[in-house]
Amino acid sequence: MNPILIQIGPVSIYWYSITMLLAILVGSYVFFKEARKKGYDEEFLTNLIFYGAIFGIIGARIYYVIFNLDYYLQNPLEIIAIWNGGLAIHGGIIGGAIWFIYYSKKHKKNYLKIFDLVAPGLILAQAIGRWGNFFNGEAHGPVIAKETLEKMPIPDFIVEGMKIGENYYHPTFLYESIWNLLGFIVLIVLRKKFKLKAGVITGIYFMWYSVCRFFIEALRTDSLMLGSLKVAQLVSILLFIIGLFLVVHKKKDTRTNRIKERTE
Repeated sequence: MNPILIQIGPVSIYWYSITMLLAILVGSYVFFKEARKKGYDEEFLTNLIFYGAIFGIIGARIYYVIFNLDYYLQNPLEIIAIWNGGLAIHGGIIGGAIWFIYYSKKHKKNYLKIFDLVAPGLILAQAIGRWGNFFNGEAHGPVIAKETLEKMPIPDFIVEGMKIGENYYHPTFLYESIWNLLGFIVLIVLRKKFKLKAGVITGIYFMWYSVCRFFIEALRTDSLMLGSLKVAQLVSILLFIIGLFLVVHKKKDTRTNRIKERTE
């Protein structure tokens, strides 16, 4: 699979970059559509999502670089070459969350409610973004027989795209993309059908994504490592616990909290 979509002289436009841009635009649209219904100010939403995307990308790159530090110390110019891949979603979540919490508190908004609005768009963006890994020939699983791939209900172009070098590989990007798409549907349905306390949608997102990522990471051959442990599996366990806490935790219904909720 050629990672370059268009090449004009020395300028190359990569599939990975286009896929990331599409993921951000679609995820932002889903967020804006719901947030406007809740009456949030347009300027607040624009600044929140614009800088959130920037902080998310920076966080995703820093996270990836930290766990490949030896390589990037020897090739420092490669740090900015994000079009070659190397954006870790967990780092993106951390970077984006830091900005959302800061900006929400600055404007006296409940950041858990903001997270709940962001979560469906985010997991949909992740579903789209995984295709960038496909075009870059990364984030795949172990070697698999071509005949086994052909028996799967997947298009031929994916089968051929999973031939990297002389071997075919498990399309783990596809497994995760499908799971994330299902997660998007689940979150949207829950949000529409039930009146949930602040943080529950975020908690379900953490749990839903973490279960998938934990098991898919076991298949991946290019995992970020901490010693002999896969970092994404450790973070997935932590996020699942945080998600479970958000779902089951009951916030004290004090007079102060009730007044604060009404003013938002």
